[in-house]
This record gives sequence, C-alpha cells and structure tokens, in this order.
Amino acid sequence: MKMQQLPKFSVKVASLAIATASLLVSLPSFAIESKATPTVKKVAASPTGNIVQVAVSNGSFKTLVAAVKAAGLVETLSGKGPFTVFAPTDEAFAKLPKGTVETLLKPENKAALVKLLTYHVVSGKVNSKDIKAGSVLVPTVAGSSIKVTKTTKDVVIDNSKVVVADVKTSNGVIHVIDTVLLPPDLF
Repeated sequence: MKMQQLPKFSVKVASLAIATASLLVSLPSFAIESKATPTVKKVAASPTGNIVQVAVSNGSFKTLVAAVKAAGLVETLSGKGPFTVFAPTDEAFAKLPKGTVETLLKPENKAALVKLLTYHVVSGKVNSKDIKAGSVLVPTVAGSSIKVTKTTKDVVIDNSKVVVADVKTSNGVIHVIDTVLLPPDLF
C-alpha cells in the first residue's frame, strides 16, 4: 500500500517518540494477571533506565522495540523527557490484522509508523494517580488527541485497557496497554 509523505516532524513529536521508546524499554513487571490480560514479563523496577532500555529489558515489547528502531525514535525516547508512554505488548500487536505490522515496518511507510508510535506518547509524566475519574481528551506527540477514561476499576485509553500502570523510568513513565492505539488519520 502506498503511504502519504508527511512533513518533517517537530521537536515535540520527536520528543514524544523518544518518550514512547523509553517507556517500552523500562517496563518492570507490575502486570495484573487475568485471562484477558496480556502477559508482561516480570522484571525489577529500573528507574535509572530510560523508556527504551526498560522496554528492551522486559521482553514483552519486542514488536514495539522493533517499531521504535525502524521509525528512528530510539534517540528521542531515550532523551531527557519527561514522557508518558502507553506501551502495547507483543500480544496487543498480534491483535492487528495480518500483515499490518510488516507493512508499517517497511521503509516506505516510516512516516505512518512514526505517527502510530507517537500517538502512544504524551509529553510530561502522568501517573495513574494524576488521572481524575471521568473522560478527557489528551494531546499526543503525534498531534491528535487520545481519550483517557478512568473508572473506579479501570483506566482506558481510546479502546485499550491499561493492564500495568506507573512503570517508572529515568525519563518518564510507562503504562502497559492491551491494544495498539490507532490514530484516526493514520492512513
């Protein structure tokens, strides 16, 4: 499929991408075990590691890490931040239609991949305790907004449930999600 070329991304978008990568690298094991909850490898919390380092060390984010590398966002998400990253697990990526990940990882689709990944990143550090009950639209590094909904039981980002919250990193925080977030204007 032919992808539309997007204009150069601003420093803010690059920062969001870096934050997303950092979140994925530094994800410790705070997974809530449930039949419907994706498995997240349990690792020790590593607040000294950045988002990318935590994601890499966890082992449950191989697809996300590969995508961050293909998009050229490792440096950004390893940067100062702070960033809040909503990190989909490998199981979340497996829910996408067959061939979607492979298509996005192609060099000619880099702009779409960057847009997808930066849609998972918010500037600043937002812990679960900072989210008030109800729904709110939150701008992402990609430029569009995600809907964050908090109930007494769950936090949902668009249509994705947060399964592990508040994974601390040296440059922000990671919240593990069970479904890949798709920007409304991806394709």
